[in-house]
Amino acid sequence: MRYLVMSGLVIGGFVGLSRWLRIAQREHYLSGSVTRFALRWWRSSGWNRLILVVGISLVVGSWWDALTGLGVAVILVGAPVGLGLRGRTSSLALTRRLRSLAALTGALLLLGVVIPVLFLPHAGALPFAGAVALASPLLVDLALWIMAPLERRLGARYVHQATQRLARVQPVIVAITGSYGKTSTKGYLAHLLEGRRVVLASPRSYNNQAGLARTVNEHLVSGTELLIAEMGTYGPGEIRAMCAWMTPSVAVITAIGPVHLERFRRLDVTLAAKAEIAERASSVVLNGEDPLLLTLVTPLRSVGKRVIVCSLTDQNADLAIIASETQLDLYVAGVPAGSVDIPSESAAIALSNVACALGAALAIGEDPAELLPLFTTLPQPPNRLVATVGERGMVILDDTFNSNPVGARHAISLLAQTGGEGHRRVLVTPGMVELGPLQFAENRQFAAEAAEICDIIAVVGRTNRRALLAGAYGYAEVRTFPNRETAVAWIRTTLSEGDAVLYENDLPDHYA
Repeated sequence: MRYLVMSGLVIGGFVGLSRWLRIAQREHYLSGSVTRFALRWWRSSGWNRLILVVGISLVVGSWWDALTGLGVAVILVGAPVGLGLRGRTSSLALTRRLRSLAALTGALLLLGVVIPVLFLPHAGALPFAGAVALASPLLVDLALWIMAPLERRLGARYVHQATQRLARVQPVIVAITGSYGKTSTKGYLAHLLEGRRVVLASPRSYNNQAGLARTVNEHLVSGTELLIAEMGTYGPGEIRAMCAWMTPSVAVITAIGPVHLERFRRLDVTLAAKAEIAERASSVVLNGEDPLLLTLVTPLRSVGKRVIVCSLTDQNADLAIIASETQLDLYVAGVPAGSVDIPSESAAIALSNVACALGAALAIGEDPAELLPLFTTLPQPPNRLVATVGERGMVILDDTFNSNPVGARHAISLLAQTGGEGHRRVLVTPGMVELGPLQFAENRQFAAEAAEICDIIAVVGRTNRRALLAGAYGYAEVRTFPNRETAVAWIRTTLSEGDAVLYENDLPDHYA
């Protein structure tokens, strides 16, 4: 009987591992992230809390009755409820790193389940084995921790190759970071300089050390004059390490906000981590609308760096674009430098990102006045307030790649201007994540502001449901959906011509 239960725990554990490995991959192989998500899922609903209690009870019960251990195996396969083995939005990508992680985690699971049953004769062997199997998220995090030094060494080889290629090609490097806005700013700068210089911009999501090394090794060719590198970070030291080998001539910081505050804990820590991008740069471009970034101006100038403050309100800033109802006026060091009409379809463009792109162009020697007319041709970043018309004639605003409070409020203000008079406005959202201690308050405030202009708020998933319901309660009709697919299906059969819907943020399905 012991061997039957042991076999069941091994099989159930291996089947259930796929969900935790998928979370590890989605969370960039950060040790600790799998256990954090596991705890969220077990707390996500009454059913999952009950199943966890039953699972722990069965583990304890196997001390007296070995057969109860088979119940643990069943739970390993089927729970937490809602977190599928294969995933709706993202399945496992069988990369070299994922295969290595799976092999090591599987070995840890086998050791923790098989050895006690084979070599411990007393009744405690099965409860120990069951507890190990039930705690498989911890095993994945342990495997990630064990593998981290090796992964760093493997990554160093690719960084070395990239460093050599950079030395051969010698492009001017513009590095861009920020809590939000960095991808759009990168795209705007690349567009503004297209045809004037040979430009390589790092692909979307290639914003860590491995991604940037891959960008250089696979895409940087002789004759490239400008490399625009987006740099993201989950903690202090990461951007400094990237800039050590990909040294920027120009550093751009677009904004400091509560995005990833779950990891940074405080905004001053976020600011310090992002400011690492300026340490080796000779010129630094800052969004002058961000008070935290303005605190960097004096320290940076005191060490001899050229600082270009970009403003939307102060025409005496180093670079300013001032918007009226119909046009943008450009000022460089307080001197008028040109203007351009604002096309109606540009309402979704974040002007602070445009200003930072123009500031970066100024830093590398371009004339912003010559680039300003290209504002009318700026590309719309995909899934960032892209407007389309649905089959039944409703207006759809797709902002599913946005998850920050500033962007969310901008999207709501655009929704208020969209749709026909007397028709419905609907918000579909799972809320914003990784905001740390501010997450509940920010989502509640977001829902309260949305309720002022929305007829219906459709809350997707459970992650921020309580906060969104608290903000919208009594002000707008609220509907809840288990996932985005069911919400979209309801929208398609409910809204019609003249109505408008905003899809604000979209969480992958490893969120509850």
